[in-house]
Amino acid sequence: MQRITTSAALVFASALLLSGCAAGGGGEGAGSSVDACTAVESEVRDISNGAQNALAAGGDPSETQATLEGYSERIMAIDRTGGDDTQLSDALDELDASIQDAAEFAGTLPSDPDAEVDADAVAEHQAAIQDAADAVGETCTDD
Repeated sequence: MQRITTSAALVFASALLLSGCAAGGGGEGAGSSVDACTAVESEVRDISNGAQNALAAGGDPSETQATLEGYSERIMAIDRTGGDDTQLSDALDELDASIQDAAEFAGTLPSDPDAEVDADAVAEHQAAIQDAADAVGETCTDD
């Protein structure tokens, strides 16, 4: 129940915040756009950090995969509320793709906690997530 409530609150907050990004324009709309972009950047940073930490933490591969898929759902919630901002939507799609790739990778990790994990592959997925998250932030600074 907690997860559903959190997800619903996230979707509602994202809709309110991103309406300013989609509206653009001058005057108060410009200030709202900046505030909305700040909120998007904060949410994306939280998702990026959480996804990277999930990969680094190891543990049960199915739990790691489920965690990453949860982050993907959060990205899609932001994307659905982004209005007509195609640049933001494209950047969010790239972030989602990098997290989906990481989720697939997590499904291949050994379930034995003592087994060796390919640290380079983990680092590559973490870097891809970070780069995609940075690109989302750049959509706000390009305006």
